[in-house]
Amino acid sequence: MRIKEALRECGALMYGDFTLASGKKSKYYIDIKKASTDPLVLAEIAEEMAGVLIAKGMSMDRIAGVVLGSIPLAVALSLRTGTPYVMVRKEKKDHGTGKLIEGPMMQNDDVLVVEDVVTSAGSSAEAITILRNAGAKVSVVLTVIDRQEGGKERLAEMGVELLALLTAEDVLRE
Repeated sequence: MRIKEALRECGALMYGDFTLASGKKSKYYIDIKKASTDPLVLAEIAEEMAGVLIAKGMSMDRIAGVVLGSIPLAVALSLRTGTPYVMVRKEKKDHGTGKLIEGPMMQNDDVLVVEDVVTSAGSSAEAITILRNAGAKVSVVLTVIDRQEGGKERLAEMGVELLALLTAEDVLRE
């Protein structure tokens, strides 16, 4: 598990007693922003994600990252695969173009959503809805970490498969 080691080595994966943003307690914490701002770890994540896509025989027209956390992942995977990416905002800005999706996207484009960490899949679900409302086809979310707290099931209800480089089970296994 090269990703687990890379996360540990850069200090992004920590063990102990943590309180998550949701208020839940956890035996581990992943500072994925720390990982995605380290060029070596980011390149490793992109390489692993590309490997998953190749192994699954998947191709897509666009990669989508949700502002802000998964944008570095979308950029890195885009550079690694040569696939254009778009950025999905959670809400419209009241200035500029006011778009929810930044970057070119065509009707019926197959779009892969990338995420840093999926817990309940709330931000993924929002991004999928925004992309689908704009005419995209979304059937897969690829994340670095699946915390295995209902996200996979929520996405399945939307007809979307969740693929993860690591799961909570992987992280907790020594």
